[in-house]
Amino acid sequence: MKFRLASAAILASSLFVGAGASAQTVFSASSWVAPTHPLSVSQKQWCDALEKESAGRMKCNILPKMVSAPPGTFDAVRDGLADISFTVDGYTPGRFVNTQVAEFPFLGDNAIATSVAYQHIYSKYFAPLGEHKGVKVLGVFTHGPGIIFNSKKPVTHASDAASLKWRIGGGNINELTKLLGWNTTLKPATEAFELLSTGVMDGTLFPDESVSAFKLSMIKHATTFPGGLYNTSFVFMMNPAKYDALSAQDKAVVDKLSGEYVARTYGVNWERADDASVNGAQKAQGVARIQASEAFVNEVKAKQAALEDKWVAAAEAKGLKNARGVLAEFRAEIAKIK
Repeated sequence: MKFRLASAAILASSLFVGAGASAQTVFSASSWVAPTHPLSVSQKQWCDALEKESAGRMKCNILPKMVSAPPGTFDAVRDGLADISFTVDGYTPGRFVNTQVAEFPFLGDNAIATSVAYQHIYSKYFAPLGEHKGVKVLGVFTHGPGIIFNSKKPVTHASDAASLKWRIGGGNINELTKLLGWNTTLKPATEAFELLSTGVMDGTLFPDESVSAFKLSMIKHATTFPGGLYNTSFVFMMNPAKYDALSAQDKAVVDKLSGEYVARTYGVNWERADDASVNGAQKAQGVARIQASEAFVNEVKAKQAALEDKWVAAAEAKGLKNARGVLAEFRAEIAKIK
């Protein structure tokens, strides 16, 4: 009798443990950059916070390999190949319109201010219009100010850049460099090392961290701009079916860790990586840094004005009211966060 009671207790205990284990929600999280990159670091921090805030009811399984090349990541999350990931809006040209507001030149000098301000504008204006339809948006953010990097010579004017071959990541900077007459090719950041090391490209437009993150030891020259030559719009997202299947309690945890929490997490990590690259890899390999002259800045502004007009028309055609006012509000928000 005692044996039967003990056996029953053990069985009940195992069933309870099994039920508890099956009740845990595990999210597959995919990254297309190295684990040390600020994108991956931020995703891991978010996943750790998710597990802690949910008392272990939710956790992430960080996949050892990306489920898709960077341009296909949005669709991969939408279709459930991964539950969580991030991507660059500009990697799929023409797909997103409103997000281009975060890609314009001269927005800000650090990723924290631009990311948090972008999230505020996104939540207020873009999310209600269905931007990023097909995924559950956890947050949006930008990288640090975009810089001209190359292995050949100082770039002091637009004409200097026109004589070189460039890898760019898409978005507004793709259109801007075309207007400036530069020879550019749209490729993901992950291909930068091969393109530059083989001489297929002479340079790339990147934030500071990328010189270190992608081991671009061939870079010798950098041209910076006040507020950056460009920014890149990112989205951090979840498969909507995975979110919809959560309990109300667990949805509340995800929501708590969305929005500004995401923007600030990614912004802080990117800012740290930018600083580390400037004072580490770039200093070690002797990158010569110059700031764009007023004349160079004005060359860019002259071309960018037409692109902002084009964006205003396109955004308003998609339902955004007073797009020019939204852009002005975005710039004011960045200045306020500083």
